[in-house]
Amino acid sequence: MKLVIGNKNYSSWSLRGWLAAKQSGLAFEEIVVPLFGEDWEKHQQQDNLQPSHGKVPVLWDGEAVVWDSIAILEYLADKVGRDRFWPKDAVARGTARAMVAEMHASYQALRSECPMNIRKRITGGSFSEECKQDIIRILTLWAEARSRYGGGGPFLFGAFGAADIFYAPVVSRLLTYGVAVPGFAESYMQAVWEHDWMQEWIAAAEDEEWTIQQYDTAQA
Repeated sequence: MKLVIGNKNYSSWSLRGWLAAKQSGLAFEEIVVPLFGEDWEKHQQQDNLQPSHGKVPVLWDGEAVVWDSIAILEYLADKVGRDRFWPKDAVARGTARAMVAEMHASYQALRSECPMNIRKRITGGSFSEECKQDIIRILTLWAEARSRYGGGGPFLFGAFGAADIFYAPVVSRLLTYGVAVPGFAESYMQAVWEHDWMQEWIAAAEDEEWTIQQYDTAQA
């Protein structure tokens, strides 16, 4: 398999696709395409980004081409078994799927005001009321998942899975922008941040030389 991703420092959707590929346990080749760089338009026209219309991440598996992070996760779950990604308990699995779907489709204020930037740390930033409500909603979901289903481990549903994959970029955002969180959330964020795969991604992000100016000046 081949996985096409954007800059590790900035691309939250790429992080989700990459973590999903890691979670699958399958071998894959990683292809990094710097977003908005001088060669971005050229890369968009190349076969390895079609028919995704230049979006990342993109997973190639033989003749199968899958883009969009949630589609990649579901495709891989079909290949290796859904229990690798989702809770075995039907009730917990339903909650996990709802949380992943909400993350995939919502929180526009948080996304726009706090773009992912792993290398950056900001203190004293201000947030719109809409962004604050997004954060409160996420923390509420985390609290429910941890209290109801998290007894088997430090992650949202105990073991690391699809919900953690989709909320990992949120963990990064909350750390970057210095958002104060309750103790249970701080413990969960630490577990995600210290996960071996996250540490691998973070180290690669810190080594990247590419910069995207509009993301580096956000909340400055």
